[in-house]
Amino acid sequence: MARLYSNENFPFPVVRKLRELGHDVATIQEQGRANESLSDPAVLQLATSQQRAVLTLNRLDFLKLHRQSASHSGIIVCTVDPDFDAQATRIHEAIHECDELTGQLFRVNRTAKG
Repeated sequence: MARLYSNENFPFPVVRKLRELGHDVATIQEQGRANESLSDPAVLQLATSQQRAVLTLNRLDFLKLHRQSASHSGIIVCTVDPDFDAQATRIHEAIHECDELTGQLFRVNRTAKG
């Protein structure tokens, strides 16, 4: 399964569900880096140094970083979704079939309810 790194604004219930699905997810909080006001480039560099793809709700900034350089371990940008289990499942499905996350950008959006 994937090695992931959630930034400060990412919901912990989604992290917990991704772990249940077999992913190795580190959080900025658990690594003692919360409240340091790390810049987005610093978060991406930290995740890449640990060979982890970034999980973030900060879509615009991380899309920009990906356009500037694909030299990273992957970026997964998500929309806000209060259904944490469904969000984790969508992330899992988006990356499950992928052999390598390095240099890739994944967009995981909340589905519209009919």
